[in-house]
Amino acid sequence: MQEIMKLTALQLGAAIRRGEVSPTEAVKAALERIEETAGDNAFTEITAERALERAAWAEKELAAGRLAGPLAGVPMALKDNICTRGVSTTCASRILAGFRPPYDATLVERLEGAGAVSLGKLNMDEFAMGSTSETSFLGPVRNPWDRKRVPGGSSGGAAAAVAARSSWYAIGSDTGGSISQPAAFCGVTGIKPTYGTVSRYGLIAYASSLDQMGPLARDAADCAAVLDLVMGRDPRDGTSLDVPAGGLLASLTGDVRGLRIGLPRECFGEGLDSAVRACVLAAADVLRDRGAELVPLSFPMMEYVIPTYYIIACAEASSNLSRFDGVKYGWRAEGYGDLRELYQQTRTEGFGPEVRRRILLGTFVLSSGYYDAYYLKALRAKGMIKRALDEAFCQCDVMLTPTAPAAAPRLGESLSDPLRMYLSDIDTVPVNLAGLPGLSMPCGFDETGLPVGAQLIGPPLGEKNVLNAAHAFQMETDWHTRAPAEKEVG
Repeated sequence: MQEIMKLTALQLGAAIRRGEVSPTEAVKAALERIEETAGDNAFTEITAERALERAAWAEKELAAGRLAGPLAGVPMALKDNICTRGVSTTCASRILAGFRPPYDATLVERLEGAGAVSLGKLNMDEFAMGSTSETSFLGPVRNPWDRKRVPGGSSGGAAAAVAARSSWYAIGSDTGGSISQPAAFCGVTGIKPTYGTVSRYGLIAYASSLDQMGPLARDAADCAAVLDLVMGRDPRDGTSLDVPAGGLLASLTGDVRGLRIGLPRECFGEGLDSAVRACVLAAADVLRDRGAELVPLSFPMMEYVIPTYYIIACAEASSNLSRFDGVKYGWRAEGYGDLRELYQQTRTEGFGPEVRRRILLGTFVLSSGYYDAYYLKALRAKGMIKRALDEAFCQCDVMLTPTAPAAAPRLGESLSDPLRMYLSDIDTVPVNLAGLPGLSMPCGFDETGLPVGAQLIGPPLGEKNVLNAAHAFQMETDWHTRAPAEKEVG
């Protein structure tokens, strides 16, 4: 069974189509591996019976020739803020305990239509608010490389599951780096596509103008294959773009000759760990040796990205989370006197400290007297950041930066210093503020043996260049093949 877990998602899909492995065998191997790695706390719910039923269905469809895609029958898992019909979807929060959506997210529909088999829901920072996956009501996710370290957030469960080889790929969500940063901390590949290319229908909102779903997997090819299945216009999401689905996997040639790769000097300055800098610059050298051109850049708006992001994200969170009141679904406090007390007690008991902090900050910046001083200025700064990035892409085709300033911190370090946690997103939040595609790929290890990630950023709808550059790098290196506990999973 362990041999199956060594395969990438595409390799497993090919083996299934050749009849060498059945989807049921793959599910059983994954369930066994999930049990072995339970200490990572990567899952909020394991839907074993449902997965086996789904695998049996996939086998019949494959045999009948009604399924033929590259990922048909391949098991995967979903972050716990993605609605799945009849399956617990809690956002890792007490306030949504017991909530089972009556519908599937569009992304889930598209994956299941292509023969995907879900293993369950993945742990995360509560309501995706955090950079460490420690704020979950169900306890922190632990990094498979070192369980005393965080896996990154908020899609920490997704990154940990892929890194530990308990799922071939996973779907996370990204508001300010919540796919890329945990991918870096856990040594896997993850991509946040251009805002609007993947429907947000069925994603429980944190900050609607920034949220986007995307895959975490072993390598860029797996990520491309997943995006081919889920991208495209959705009439149920007014922000979705009418972009053609498919073609990303077929476009991976590994040829980067003439590709201009920008290196923003502000991303390589003060505050960057020396090992991270060395690994990312080494990745740039690999791409240059394959024919790419390295272009020094300046991004002077870098100092404004963190305050801009957190003002906008918290303001939208304050609005979005007002729907959780103890009346319609989820947790309800007891012993309240009137409706006001019901709301107050339910939200106090149901939301964790980090969620409450961001709601309060968001409510403050939207309040009378502060709306103009903070929120409107942040919106103007967001526009300036996007224009600065547009100008940078006049000089290059993709940008290469560190994904995070340092490797994974120890559990508890960031929670005791929230500002430090917020600053860990400095290299990823510009991607969301401008709605750009951003990919993190493993590019080495620091002196303690923890993974380091390099981030590739493209202009709007620049997924092909971003994925192809990552694919070219992974053709030359083997960082993406490394796994924790290699004696067990290879």
